[in-house]
Amino acid sequence: MPGRPGGFGPPGRGPVVKPKQFQATMKRLWSYFGKERAGLALIAVFVALSAAIGVAGPYLIGVGVDAIADGDMGLLPVVIVALTAAYVGEGALSFLQGWMMAGLSQRVVAGLRASLFAKLQKLPLGFFDSRSHGEVMSRLTNDLDNVSTTISQSTVQLMSGSLAILGSLIMMLVLSPLLTLAALVTVPLVFLLARTITKRTSVLFKDQQAHLGALNGHIEETITGQQIVKAFNHEEKSIEQFETVNVKLYDAAVKAQVWSGFMMPLLSVINNIGFAAIALTGGLLAVKGSITVGVIASFVGYSRQFVRPLNELAQTYNVLQAGVAGAERAFEVLDEKEEAPDAPDAVELRRPEGKVVFENVSFGYRADVPILRNVSFEAPERSATALVGPTGAGKTTIVNLVTRFYDPTGGRILLDGRDIREYTRDSLRRAFGIVLQDTYLFSGTVKDNIKYGKPDATDEEVVAAARAANADVFIRRLPQGYDTVLTENGGNISQGQRQLLAIARVVLAQPSILILDEATSSIDTRTELHIQEALLNVMRDRTSFVIAHRLNTIRDADTIMVIDRGEVAERGDHDALMRREGTYYQMFYNQFRNLQAAGEEG
Repeated sequence: MPGRPGGFGPPGRGPVVKPKQFQATMKRLWSYFGKERAGLALIAVFVALSAAIGVAGPYLIGVGVDAIADGDMGLLPVVIVALTAAYVGEGALSFLQGWMMAGLSQRVVAGLRASLFAKLQKLPLGFFDSRSHGEVMSRLTNDLDNVSTTISQSTVQLMSGSLAILGSLIMMLVLSPLLTLAALVTVPLVFLLARTITKRTSVLFKDQQAHLGALNGHIEETITGQQIVKAFNHEEKSIEQFETVNVKLYDAAVKAQVWSGFMMPLLSVINNIGFAAIALTGGLLAVKGSITVGVIASFVGYSRQFVRPLNELAQTYNVLQAGVAGAERAFEVLDEKEEAPDAPDAVELRRPEGKVVFENVSFGYRADVPILRNVSFEAPERSATALVGPTGAGKTTIVNLVTRFYDPTGGRILLDGRDIREYTRDSLRRAFGIVLQDTYLFSGTVKDNIKYGKPDATDEEVVAAARAANADVFIRRLPQGYDTVLTENGGNISQGQRQLLAIARVVLAQPSILILDEATSSIDTRTELHIQEALLNVMRDRTSFVIAHRLNTIRDADTIMVIDRGEVAERGDHDALMRREGTYYQMFYNQFRNLQAAGEEG
């Protein structure tokens, strides 16, 4: 597939920028709760009970203090038992709601993750061509992890914090309105502090995330391309680049953490100011006989319960922003335009003959950069058509269009006399077998990779396909033969062996139309001779499109088309094009001369 730069490197974990549409994203995220709303309501009940018990705690402490002051030792044991029961009950309810919330959040995020992954399967290749793999992966991992954290932590904290603030305020007003004013004197300071620090840290955390993404991207590139790094003695330069980005990340992270670290110490100072105000005002009121010492003790507890949720809500703000921003990024993918759906009257492609016709086909991956211009040709059924030309001329684009990975922007493509857009996409693609230049193997056994296009194939069919692709010999030499487990993209076998398995995979699928995009480019000359023989057998009764730079591999093609600057420059068989002495002749002559020179030097 044609790769083009785009997107961003894989973003790092941590706080993110603010969501663009907070309310709309929250409303949409709520729709994913579905059946979990009943569970969330039960959790809310537990939170309310826990908050009520928590509000009762300081009151009981005040009653106990007054009982001691009044010498009422009979009431004190009752208060102690009640307090113990209250704290045990509050702890049990907190554990229960946390346990339920953890399961609920994971189920919600699992549903969202499943929707996102299913969506990725329906998106056109243009979506993936314009974004880095790390950028797409982060939507399924980092962003949804933030959503999970927000649901499991922020939801309960918001409910419990709000109820604790409300309950404490009511109890304080009941006990002493005047002392309540003294307790609330620090509230504006808390909001001012939270707003100031959050405003500053949001910028710093944004810088930290950007530098972390750049660092992750550099590490990923270096590890993936380690062989190239060593081959060009680029280790020291790579370390220097790493250090440069790492220092920027260090500076940004230190500033972000320092500013965010100001929150708790300053809040502690504000809290102490509040306690001092309560103590001073309460002492004056107690001297006048307006309140008891027990009320002051209760107020200290309520003040702590009132201010602590404010602190927690201030800290929850960043978590909430990160979660909503993560959900927003996931929804951006869910809102992407999918592949054009099958036409309502689309038909199944059954027993395709394989006649392909291009009629004035034009196409560009970008509207302002055309790749193909009014290309027309006919590939009869059971014929072999070779596409040659310089890199970027449009050869791979032609096969991308015939398989409907993309749709033409002009003209039409016919298969067996019908526009390919009139077939269902699934049945159309089942008619094709594709071997790309950069083949891909999945983690799993050799057998599983060969069976990828035909999962119900028998072991005998798998072995027969491997033999047809001349892969059976090397497979049997592997430690577990066909049951050998391959690492990601077959990293534990050679590039040539990976290509052989890809060819075996296509042979097993028995397609009607075969597409070979530089299928033998990574195979040594000796193996190539065996592969060419196998491919000729596979191609014999099929329509085939072959993209090749080694011109000697396509000499026997029925038609050779020279693609240049998005147009068909020349067309004919090998002998006819050589007699013409045009572009193909020059390409063949130059390649032959280079091979001859290399042989003489050897």
